[in-house]
Amino acid sequence: MEKRFVPVMITPFNLKAKIDFDMVERLIDFYLTAGVSGFFANCLSSEMYSISEDERLELTNHIVRYVNGRVPVVATGSFGLTIEDKAEFSKKIYDTGIDAVVLITGHFANVDDNDDVLLKRFDKMFSLTPNIPMGTYECPAPYKRILSANVFKALLDTGRLKYHKDTSIDLEKVKEKLQLANVPGFDFFDAHTPNAMYSLQMGARGMSSISGNFYPEALVWMCNNANDPAKQADVQWLQSELTRVDPLIHQAYPMSAKYFLQLRGLPVRTISRAYVQELTPDQKNVLKGIYESFTQWCSRLNITPVDIRSIMEPKILPDPAI
Repeated sequence: MEKRFVPVMITPFNLKAKIDFDMVERLIDFYLTAGVSGFFANCLSSEMYSISEDERLELTNHIVRYVNGRVPVVATGSFGLTIEDKAEFSKKIYDTGIDAVVLITGHFANVDDNDDVLLKRFDKMFSLTPNIPMGTYECPAPYKRILSANVFKALLDTGRLKYHKDTSIDLEKVKEKLQLANVPGFDFFDAHTPNAMYSLQMGARGMSSISGNFYPEALVWMCNNANDPAKQADVQWLQSELTRVDPLIHQAYPMSAKYFLQLRGLPVRTISRAYVQELTPDQKNVLKGIYESFTQWCSRLNITPVDIRSIMEPKILPDPAI
């Protein structure tokens, strides 16, 4: 089975902290040139809690139109105070043309609610959104609600899920779910980069981690080669490198990703609604060091990094008069 890397998209802003749609398009070009196989739009990396409902819809619609069917696109839909509100917004965002609506597990039960409450609310959500393909995501915010194997199976048994983004981190918990996830038409993605090699070898459909906003080429390479017997020495080496730098790229994220993309030559402004402080000189130096490591990974593994100049070239649009 082909393994896929699906980035969790960041949102570029202009000097007025409005969404920079031109740069959104350049980012999509960057991701696609790096070899990604899908997009998770309107997600935590997109600063979804810091943009308005209208902006979530406008951003997702713009992404879907620009991607134009080249790869699948999913997006978060479970916004609103009540299940009815969440269902209504999910319908709106599905109408943008995405392939599936992602539901945040922490949106369906409070921290101290038991799993029966969670399942009951998911059932209600499903009943209010017939015929809409759904996915689940154990998002860290508002709090991380990890699905147990039993709950995961109960949700799979509804036949409504097409997608799951897992943040269990614990490989034994990931393995438990993967043993249940061999369902036609269902894709399981691990969000934890230090798990990449292990999850892919245990049967995950792919990876969907924040590291794709720094060096997607390396994650695509891992997805393509994790199960190649002839490349296990390189696979293990790259995994150790990805694990080494992973805690560092999480600091001041998503500003760290925007600055890293600047280092790569992509002029994404270091403006964020979710992270309001400037990066410190020490943080910038750490990211510069990771960029040097990335160039070494490319050299050892014969990875061709994206040529940013080709991404930034003006697009030649067809003349409407012709």
